[in-house]
Amino acid sequence: MNTLDLRQAIIRRVHDKSNEDLFDIIDSSVGADERTLPGLGVLFELIWQDTPPEGRQRMVDTLHRHLASIPTPTKSDSGTGRKT
Repeated sequence: MNTLDLRQAIIRRVHDKSNEDLFDIIDSSVGADERTLPGLGVLFELIWQDTPPEGRQRMVDTLHRHLASIPTPTKSDSGTGRKT
């Protein structure tokens, strides 16, 4: 029996999708249930690997700017009793 890892399963699921389908998948996954995060991570990994250094830096700068504007989560925000 062949085993399929999560990364391969996600890539296989979106492999033959159109640009519009991929846009819809990403757009509907952002901010959705946390179960979509692994899929977004795999898609981001593919984008990252194909992005030149200046594009990567632009993404990191954008991420840093967004993170700086978000208040630091507190214990009560996490729901687990642990600070994240």
